[in-house]
Amino acid sequence: MSPIRILVVDDSVVIRKLLGDTLSSDPDLQVVGSAGDGRIALAKIAQLQPDLVTLDIEMPVLNGLEALKELRKSHPKLAVIMFSTLTERGAAATLDALALGASDYATKPSNVGSPAAAIAAIRSELIPKIKALCAGPSKTLKSLPPPRPLAPVKRPANRRIEIVAIGTSTGGPNALAEVLPRIPRNFPVPIVVVQHMPPIFTRFLAERLAGRCQIAVEEGSAGVTLSAGRSWIAPGNFHMTVARSGLSWRLNLNQDPAENSCRPAVDVLFRSVAAVYGANALGVVMTGMGSDGVLGAQRLREAGGEVIIQDEASAVVWGMPGLVYASGNADAVYPLEQLGPEIVRRVANSHAPRPAAATANLVAIGSHAK
Repeated sequence: MSPIRILVVDDSVVIRKLLGDTLSSDPDLQVVGSAGDGRIALAKIAQLQPDLVTLDIEMPVLNGLEALKELRKSHPKLAVIMFSTLTERGAAATLDALALGASDYATKPSNVGSPAAAIAAIRSELIPKIKALCAGPSKTLKSLPPPRPLAPVKRPANRRIEIVAIGTSTGGPNALAEVLPRIPRNFPVPIVVVQHMPPIFTRFLAERLAGRCQIAVEEGSAGVTLSAGRSWIAPGNFHMTVARSGLSWRLNLNQDPAENSCRPAVDVLFRSVAAVYGANALGVVMTGMGSDGVLGAQRLREAGGEVIIQDEASAVVWGMPGLVYASGNADAVYPLEQLGPEIVRRVANSHAPRPAAATANLVAIGSHAK
């Protein structure tokens, strides 16, 4: 298999050298060129035909956002990873870039203490993202284990969905911007979300989504009482959980060890939702790299809850939802544009009046739709 061809774009000679040497040390990657500003980058893309571009945001002549706009006109499918600083300005610009069509982002290593630590940070964060984005849908599917039969689950016929829990990662900001605006203002249950993002980024994401949604969207904070028609996004570097508090339910935050190399982790949230809400929960796993959410989805279904996932064709990376599917814990699979309406439909149906005779039955769920 040919190595993944990468163009490194950054106005810092030091960063270009660091990225070039670190990425080239992986036998699956090949840095075919570099550029110090967006205009040079556009010319080199046409010349070198890379598989992926790492793109700095703040550059002279043509900055990263301007270059991305032009790049998407000529190369709509080219994988682009924004390489930005962990600052408020960097977070805002990164979310702008994702909205303009960037595939993903990685944060520049800063205050790590040594070049060796910076190299380690690039290897642990950037290289896996490059490989995941360039794997392609067919390769992603082939890399997953064969799907297990859907595990049968007994659910009370009169169960009501009382909470929706969403987990996502790579491609998640744009996926959430597709799903959450489709939730109506009078939605009868709360929504809790884990999006893998560092601190600062999650606050900006919540603020941006709030401006597009009918329901309220905010970053989660400890002690908040859950209520209908509102959504909370786990803050970066904190696990978010739900807990019963008298007659209400509240959010809790903690900094327990990372799970699946993530904090916040989808598994942590899903486990708490399963423990507190049992069968009255709907889990949703969307685009993302890695396996976070697989064990949590299993726990939700063991408690009698439902789990639906995003399909491979509409996912930026089908790692998280694909592994839930392979584990036999996806009740149904939907393209991204159908997830919002499907969430609304399932919740509404669960709250609709039922014939009295139906409440005595237990329903065995043993098939799924794709």
